[in-house]
Amino acid sequence: MSRQLSQQEIDAVFQNKQGGKREAPAVSFDFRRPDRIPKSQVRAIHLLHDNFVRNLVSSLSAYLRAYLTVNLVSVEQLSYTEFLEGLPSPTCLVTLGLQPYDGNGVLELNPSLVFPILEMLLGGTGKSSPPIQRDITEIEQKLLDGLLRIILRDLQEAWKGVTEIDFTIESMETEPQLLRVLAPNEAVVSIGVEVRIADTVGMMNIAMPSIVIKMMRHKFDQQWSMRKSHASEAEQSRFLRLLREASLTLEARLTGIELSVRNLLQLQEGHLLTFDRSIGSPIELLVNGRQQYSGQIVSTGKKRALLVEQVRARPGQGSTSGELALPVEARDSG
Repeated sequence: MSRQLSQQEIDAVFQNKQGGKREAPAVSFDFRRPDRIPKSQVRAIHLLHDNFVRNLVSSLSAYLRAYLTVNLVSVEQLSYTEFLEGLPSPTCLVTLGLQPYDGNGVLELNPSLVFPILEMLLGGTGKSSPPIQRDITEIEQKLLDGLLRIILRDLQEAWKGVTEIDFTIESMETEPQLLRVLAPNEAVVSIGVEVRIADTVGMMNIAMPSIVIKMMRHKFDQQWSMRKSHASEAEQSRFLRLLREASLTLEARLTGIELSVRNLLQLQEGHLLTFDRSIGSPIELLVNGRQQYSGQIVSTGKKRALLVEQVRARPGQGSTSGELALPVEARDSG
């Protein structure tokens, strides 16, 4: 352990180090964008907006009185500049308020989707027509208010599973490069939604600041923990349907004194056994070996049955008492 390396051995170590290849290449990191969120949270946002598009289909179909399909295309993180560069010009851009959180979001509707919808709102069919490339007028913006409020209402409903966000319309623009509500290098979560109405196909894009979503990380964690511990009403209904066909064993047991085998063998005609209980004492009804009900033995014709008088409360449950008029047939074991 006390031996020192010679100069030749030291030189050989450095030569081997320089001649070796680097196994893991360096990964670039942009220090200007520290507000990116983890991929697990991006997947949770994807599931959240799956519910959003399902609700939006029925809402827009009823509002426009037309058959349409809505598909979630993408959920990804981009810089605000990259998000704006992917939008057509001119287009319909809405600045969103995100109360009670600071910051703004952006909702964009492609012109290929806006003008057919405007035609349908004015009584037209909205079928395929030559593409229109112009700015939206103030009158057309007023006509779109009802549509935008329906979209924001469903978006707010979808986010209720995580947190309460009041999406509000603050302003409308037509040129993406003029909408300076976020810093150019600020990271945003971009949600792309495809809307198809008859032969018309257009995109709806939503951008939310990543730093705002990052502030909700504990709410996302709380949502998934609550989802694991509490089943939804749909899951409870499904479990109930599966359990309806299950079979149970009911047993009315009359408990008495303990008797040794020796005394049992010595029993003769005329001996009397006492059960140490009165005639009116309740009989326990066991369900799969567990005490669940109590009642009285009654006769129904030539059969014996148990009239349930009380439901035994299980730990963590309230008690339910009161006589039930429905007799439960059982066998005597005691």
